[in-house]
Amino acid sequence: MQGMTPLPNDAPRMVLGVTCAQTCLILTARLRAFREAGFRVTVVSAPGELLDRTAAAAGVEAVAIPMHRGIALGADFLSIFRIIGLLWHIRPDLVEFSTPKAGLLGMLAAWICRVPHRIYLLRGLRLEASSGTKRRILIAAEQLAAACAQVVVCNSESLRCEALVRRLAAPSKLRVLGGGSSNGVDTEIFFPWISPVRGQLGIPEDALVIGFVGRLTRDKGIPELAEAFERILESEPRAFLLLVGWFDASEDALPDALRHFLEHHERIRVTGLVAETAPYYRAMDVFVLPSWREGFPNAVLEAAATELPVVTTESTGARDSVVPEVTGLLIPPGYPEAIAESVLMLLADADRRRQMGQAARAWVLKHYLCREVLGRTVAFYQTLGCQEKDPEKEGVTVA
Repeated sequence: MQGMTPLPNDAPRMVLGVTCAQTCLILTARLRAFREAGFRVTVVSAPGELLDRTAAAAGVEAVAIPMHRGIALGADFLSIFRIIGLLWHIRPDLVEFSTPKAGLLGMLAAWICRVPHRIYLLRGLRLEASSGTKRRILIAAEQLAAACAQVVVCNSESLRCEALVRRLAAPSKLRVLGGGSSNGVDTEIFFPWISPVRGQLGIPEDALVIGFVGRLTRDKGIPELAEAFERILESEPRAFLLLVGWFDASEDALPDALRHFLEHHERIRVTGLVAETAPYYRAMDVFVLPSWREGFPNAVLEAAATELPVVTTESTGARDSVVPEVTGLLIPPGYPEAIAESVLMLLADADRRRQMGQAARAWVLKHYLCREVLGRTVAFYQTLGCQEKDPEKEGVTVA
């Protein structure tokens, strides 16, 4: 927080919570925007270096509260009591919780504490990749989190529509700000330029690089991408696959055999967790996100800002991130042959890749600049009247 102007003691207090410290990777600009707008911000997540690093970079307070992604009743009760204790101590004017577990526990705690302004940020729906009893539990959890909120901000229009269809919240609660996205993209960081990454990873300069950025999990479509890459190599022997991300130990973790295949394939590079991803995009020729579910993928916007054509799926959230046939191509999720066909089409046509990439950056510059996306968010939160601290004056009840 060195060099930042201290906020007055009567500045409105805000608590922003997510489940895992890794999610803090995408929060720095958001936290800084709220602070610069005059909020005294506290960010909450499970313990981790990324929580502390993000809070320091944004100039906000960090509080670590252990939270499990999966169902863990005993641990979940302890987590919610800790969140309640934090909220009683801070007495925030506004809370924003997101990601499934933090969303449920945080919104319930905020409702119990009668926080005047309660926002549930719907970043995506894990239930879309679930079935049976687990799906019913996840639906109930989303409905409870939404019931405790006064506003449910959806990350994209298709996500709002999915929430409506599944009756997760009253239509009047569901909002999309602008064209969606929780962050937008900083085009002064993500732009096309020369990158040293190929040399560092042993990728020839004349190779054709297919890239992915994100968690390496089943829900992200990594099994389909691996199978598609084998098909691509049969037709294009110059191809390399660059996976910028980490093997996430989540419920949709990859099987050990697939992880071994990815780590030892001579034409695949796996970087592990990377904090500064911009140089890696610049090493790519085509970006692929074969996800089964999204909210609004930041990685697609970052790739687009780097003038990369994108191949992604028609799944919720992902389909909002591409202008079909203009900035990229949409395919059904779960089809390796569709990934291979689309990627090979783009690899074989340098002019089309260049045209799509230029159109993609122009689209981002028009609709998804970070400062404009976050500016809309801050302005919306300010219209909620966050200076008012008396919940009896709000006139808002839980649906």
